[in-house]
Parts: sequence; structure tokens; C-alpha cells
Amino acid sequence: MPRPALSRRVRLGGAAVAALVTGTAVFGVGQATAEHSVPHTDKEIPNLTQVQDKIKAYYGDTVTADGQHYASPDSNYARQVRGIEAKARAYLTKALAGKRAAEDAKPAIVLDMDDTTLLTYNYELQVGFAFTPESQDKYLESTDMDPVFGMNRLVNWAHDKGAEVFFLTGRKEKQREWSVRNLKNVGYGVPLDRKHVYLKDKEHPPPYLPCGATCTTTEFKSGTRKHIESLGYNVVANFGDQYSDLNGGFGDRTFKMPNPMYYLP
Repeated sequence: MPRPALSRRVRLGGAAVAALVTGTAVFGVGQATAEHSVPHTDKEIPNLTQVQDKIKAYYGDTVTADGQHYASPDSNYARQVRGIEAKARAYLTKALAGKRAAEDAKPAIVLDMDDTTLLTYNYELQVGFAFTPESQDKYLESTDMDPVFGMNRLVNWAHDKGAEVFFLTGRKEKQREWSVRNLKNVGYGVPLDRKHVYLKDKEHPPPYLPCGATCTTTEFKSGTRKHIESLGYNVVANFGDQYSDLNGGFGDRTFKMPNPMYYLP
């Protein structure tokens, strides 16, 4: 999904799930927030089983004979994603239609991986929404995640229209081979070399990140986008499922993908 500080994922309650689905503010008056409030009573805590049931219904949970879980293309999740993609395509049609032809900077799009271009839904169900680095490694090594509905087509289309495509994820550097394999296998037909796929390397952080191995998600993502722009690109669109994927500038427009399964500060 993915990402910086994956071990710090915060699970969202039912009200937060509903807010994310409808696009409203995540936390309401009197409700404990994911970041900094301790509930005063049990009434502030949504029932965990009911939250999981809502998530499954939103994704249109489909279970195969061998126990694998897949999101339905007819689900509310898929419909919401298609709406975001339609807005992105309309915007990119204009942004890539030659208005930057006279500029030195080449247009580019930047995309997160988990739950932006690759769907973690089956993994989350397999581990009971209880992420661990070890279970993620085991899953990614052996299993390809499905593409987020339609995102492979949108990315390939944008590339064909002249956008350079960069993937920017908080997945660990050791997961590069698995991640690139997955992107290729599910139809992302764009360059996937080290110049186009950025993962988080805590052991050997790049010199263009002043925060080094201690970067927050926002610092890592925005600092890398700044680096991409320093190479002669203009990030016309930035896609992510977390606000920490999108904050920090260095992108003309942001597109927030839906994700009620976890929160990354």
C-alpha cells in the first residue's frame, strides 16, 4: 500500500470508514481520532466485527474456493475508483495536451503502490487486517496483488500521452524485485527500472533526503517528488491512498484514492 512506517498503520473505526467512503471529514465532533485521542467511553469505539463487515461490503468481498478474497468490479469501491479515474483522465487530457511543449520540464505523474496501483485487499483479509512486516514479505514474495480497478489502463494511457511515470512507495528496498514483478504481471506497461520506481531504503537513504533514515511518510514522499522535479520533470499529478502520500507539495494536482482499511500518518 506500503510504504513508510507500515508498522505504524492505524486501523479505522466504522465512522471513519463511512467518512472515507463518502468523502467527508474523517473524524467528527466528540469522536476519538486515530492520531491523538483516547476514547472516554466504549461508545466512541465502533465494534470491530461490524467495521470489518462494512469494509467487506464496500469492496464487494468475493471468496474463491481456496479462501482467497477479491474485490468485486461491481462494488461501491470499484465505482468510487472509476469516478476518481474519470476526473484524473479529464484533467490529464488537458495537462498533457501540449501546453507544456514550450517548457523545459517534461510532464510526469507519481503514484503510490499499495491501494493506489496495487490492491492489498486479499492480503489484508488473509492476515485479518493485522499487518506485520514478516507477513507482507511472505505475501509479496509469492503472490501478485490485483491492480486497483482501471489504474493500469489509466497509467498506460497517460504514458502514451507523453507523461513520464514514477512509482513512489514506502515498501522496503528488499521488496523491489517482487514489486516490479507484480506491476509487470498485472499490466503496467511502463518503465519499471530504478529510475522510475522509488522504494524506501533505510539502510542507504539517498542524499537528496535530508531526513535520511528517519523520514516521515510525508517527508519521504515530498522529498522524492522534489528530487524528481530536480531531474527536469514537472509532476502534473500525484496519486495516493493516504494524505501523507499527497502532502508536502511538488505536484500540480493530487488525486486521493479510497482506502478504509488502514491509516498512515
